[in-house]
Amino acid sequence: MTTEHAGPRALPADRERAPARLHADGVRLGYDDAVVADDLSVAIPDGEFTVIIGPNACGKSTLLRALARLLKPRTGGVYLDGKLIERYPAKQVARRLGLLPQTSVAPDGITVADLVARGRHPHQKLLRQWSSTDEAAVAAAMAATGVTELSARRVDTLSGGQRQRVWVAMVLAQQTELLLLDEPTTYLDLTHQLEILELCRDLHREHGRTLVAVLHDINHACRYATHLVAMRDGRIVAAGRPEAIVTAELIEEVFGLRSLVVPDPVCGAPMAVPYTRSTPGPPAAPVTSRPDSASSPTSDSPRPSTSDSPRPSTSDSPRPAASDAPSTVHIGH
Repeated sequence: MTTEHAGPRALPADRERAPARLHADGVRLGYDDAVVADDLSVAIPDGEFTVIIGPNACGKSTLLRALARLLKPRTGGVYLDGKLIERYPAKQVARRLGLLPQTSVAPDGITVADLVARGRHPHQKLLRQWSSTDEAAVAAAMAATGVTELSARRVDTLSGGQRQRVWVAMVLAQQTELLLLDEPTTYLDLTHQLEILELCRDLHREHGRTLVAVLHDINHACRYATHLVAMRDGRIVAAGRPEAIVTAELIEEVFGLRSLVVPDPVCGAPMAVPYTRSTPGPPAAPVTSRPDSASSPTSDSPRPSTSDSPRPSTSDSPRPAASDAPSTVHIGH
């Protein structure tokens, strides 16, 4: 069940700073005659690892494409460093912002080293061709993604997971401060999913990069992101730190899924354990009153119960058996 709000919950006071380097202001986004999002505004916190979550067709990837200048808003604008992003030459954007799209096609017969080297293209000039700086950037990107030993292999001979890591390496070779990744863990097994997410966390923790990723695993998002943007039906439902906004009520509002949200036993981040037909949980209690939508809480305030199925009390609602409660939840594609 979806609850209407006056708008996305505000960020904590410590995040209300000067305009972010990358932000969208009142954009309308769509394809052909279809409008995906209208009057959408979002700011990407500088130096944070932001993850956009939400169900299928809610506008996650559309928003990311607009932030990357691949989709021009019909109204409103996307701003990069205080200037409309569409006013920059493409090469200038590529020096400031790197993008890994959902699907990428490599030229026939290209090797891993040559594909990763293409990430240095924005830095090439008429009088400045390949240099030792470029060589070092490519080597570092391949080492970070674990594809150095594949450098001489043709990309079309690699497995899906290996190819994905090569594409990530190419984006890293751009050495941009802003990095956008649309479903970066696609095609990867669990081990390599975690490796990519650990790499993303290292990039923002140790190198101060600003990352934005679209993910489908809510528990991975909670574990690795420092900032979440939850979307549904082309609008932002909530934005803030995972521990401040992720509740059973939010999971139901965004995904239409009843769940139990508990601390992750490994890292303490919020972890969603869904109820299913075989483990339905306690019956939903009727809602007797709803809070005024105009008094929507901030993201560091407790979220009021707004769904027809509030989070069950642990005193009278035992947790589902471990065999029925997966440690990760994949919601949407």
